[in-house]
Amino acid sequence: MVNAYDNTILYTDHFLAQAIDWMRTHDAASATALVYLSDHGESLGENNLYLHGLPYRMAPDVQKRVPWVTWLSPRFEQQSGVTVACLKAKADERASHDHYFHTALGLLGVQTQVYRPQLDLSASCRAAG
Repeated sequence: MVNAYDNTILYTDHFLAQAIDWMRTHDAASATALVYLSDHGESLGENNLYLHGLPYRMAPDVQKRVPWVTWLSPRFEQQSGVTVACLKAKADERASHDHYFHTALGLLGVQTQVYRPQLDLSASCRAAG
């Protein structure tokens, strides 16, 4: 089971790399970006747990701490004012799935009443740019 899970991680990494490579080749035509966020982690036997469905308050960190990958092309950085360097500086800040929606809206410049800048992980990077 661990090997199968490791292979899914390896393939996801491969797929994301291919997507980024493809976007790099199209940066002259459009500003490209990729945001990937896993929906949940997985327990693979730690404390005799083999699942991903425990209630949040009981779930171990391996189920709650998930990857969030953001890649921005140079053209996207220029147009949005958000830089990868600024986002990297914030990498250790606490974030949750609640931030994803508002960060996507902010990165795309969507204007809506439901947008909450305090949940946009890129908002302070945009203001600094």
